[in-house]
Amino acid sequence: MHYRSKGYTVFTVFNTIFLCLLSLICVLPLIHVFAVSFSSRAAATANIVNFWPVGFTTDAYVKTLGNASFIRSLWIGAERTILGTVISMAVVTMAAYSLSKSVHKFPGRQLYIWIFVFTMLFSGGLIPSYILVSKLHLIDTIWSLVLPSAVSVWNMILMLNFFRTIPLDLEEAAYIDGAGHLRVLWSIYLPVSMPSIATLSLFTMVTHWNSWFDGVIYMSNPNGYPLATYLHSMIVSDNLSRIGVTSQSVANFSNRTVKTAQIFIGALPILLVYPFLQKYFVKGIVLGSVKS
Repeated sequence: MHYRSKGYTVFTVFNTIFLCLLSLICVLPLIHVFAVSFSSRAAATANIVNFWPVGFTTDAYVKTLGNASFIRSLWIGAERTILGTVISMAVVTMAAYSLSKSVHKFPGRQLYIWIFVFTMLFSGGLIPSYILVSKLHLIDTIWSLVLPSAVSVWNMILMLNFFRTIPLDLEEAAYIDGAGHLRVLWSIYLPVSMPSIATLSLFTMVTHWNSWFDGVIYMSNPNGYPLATYLHSMIVSDNLSRIGVTSQSVANFSNRTVKTAQIFIGALPILLVYPFLQKYFVKGIVLGSVKS
């Protein structure tokens, strides 16, 4: 049995209470949104819904899921998230692998690293970015939402520092067996880097799924909006006609129930993906954070 001092016990109790309260602060708003989305028009308008539906009804979800514009934006958001995550992780991983080599193996390594770091400190700005995307004929395409943010320098630095902790003996043994750089990356670096890859993939997915501003800039047609841009447009403009609600059906549910239904559906994919990556999250969050 391990001896625990009174101070350690008191700290554990207060720490547990604090973390429970912090968890409630994070979860309760989502529960409230869920309850309002299933409540009746009168209860939502009267603002009497707390954490349990009042006058249970699924009208908001039926109308939202039956709306072609919403389904289209949901699909575009999913497509953008999948493509963006795959492309970003592929680019970041290959760049980190190259830059993790020593100066003897990769002359000019420090120069390339400083070029990447410079882009973190200074950017071209919104107008030059739009001009570049326009000149590349990417406006109103899914690639305008994916390619400009394909390289995350912060993720690359984390991955780079983690790669530098991998023993060189593994790499040298692979070279002796005749493996090339791609084989070493695929068969050695990636398998032992799954915690970092899973964590950075989760960050990238959340970024793409929640990003709405680039949809407003690069999509001139609302039919090309990803879900985050679509939800932002609906909530800010407060225009129910754009989500397929007619004057005859508006009496059945309030603006608030529609908004909360859409918000909950928008948050659901990330909530479903996170449990599968959670086992890597705590370990992966610190990998690569300290340079060896």
